[in-house]
Amino acid sequence: MKAFVLRSYGSPDQLELTEVDTPVPADDEVLVRVHASSVNPYDWHLMRGEPYVGRLMPGGMGLLGPRQRILGCDMAGQVEAVGPAVTSLRPGDNVFGLLEHGCFAEYVSVKESFLAAMPRGLSYQQAAAMPMAAVTALLAVRDAGRVRPGDEVLVNGASGGVGTCAVQIALALGAALVTGICSARNADLVRSIGADQVIDYATEDAARSGRHYDMVIDVAGNRPVTAYRRVLRRGATFVVVGGPAGRWLQPAGHVIGSLALAPFVPPRVASPDVLGCKAKQAALMTLTGLVEDGKLAPVIDRTYPFEDLRAAVTYQEAGHAAGKVVLAV
Repeated sequence: MKAFVLRSYGSPDQLELTEVDTPVPADDEVLVRVHASSVNPYDWHLMRGEPYVGRLMPGGMGLLGPRQRILGCDMAGQVEAVGPAVTSLRPGDNVFGLLEHGCFAEYVSVKESFLAAMPRGLSYQQAAAMPMAAVTALLAVRDAGRVRPGDEVLVNGASGGVGTCAVQIALALGAALVTGICSARNADLVRSIGADQVIDYATEDAARSGRHYDMVIDVAGNRPVTAYRRVLRRGATFVVVGGPAGRWLQPAGHVIGSLALAPFVPPRVASPDVLGCKAKQAALMTLTGLVEDGKLAPVIDRTYPFEDLRAAVTYQEAGHAAGKVVLAV
């Protein structure tokens, strides 16, 4: 099969399209023909080996070179074969999944617990746009944020992959009002997915707007939690999702720093643990329900053919994508 193999840390040029052996599923695994994937910051952080602190963590990126040679954590495709211990899936089923790696390839072998049936009505490309971004948003709004009916929610970074999902999921779970922070060029997009109000970060400081919120979902990570104290109501929650990219510590530094401030600031501070989530299949099934109920729709900025992965990563890494960057395999 064809796959993009990462030979060493570096730019997208280090992703080499080559022939590798098609994986053979273990007893509890499913072999999936990948029809679409998508690009996430998670992928290019692993590609570049940044932040450097990640290379020092046990089981992390790899100290001297990439531990994971085939990147890609989002996929949608069709089951080709199943191991004898697999009970919920069979050949021919359309599935989507959130994996640790391996999706920038024509086939991937994965435990069935990382997969769920594709939502009805979605194409492979639409389904592949969802796993990492939408699961992150779900865990941020529902679990870390503990959204309640009637809450007013502020989403900082509302036009990106996670942000577009967070806006929709907050409304689906009962938020009374959602305000999105984004650029002026993406304001209409954020309104179209349900945001009641949109703040252009270039002309208005949301932390000094005079509005008050029960929850901030901080995807952009460009301001410290202390900057939002004056707009958070008593008992509010600040959910830190990401931060600015950096070579040494960021974006992990922003997340860790925000959580370290928790004992000293009024709002409750929390962060979703997507990589450590043990219930990925359940989360994917929840997303499927929201999609099929018409409450969640993936937002795709651009779709690239499989052979143009390097260009897709370059575009996503620039940070200007509105929604997701998808790869048609």
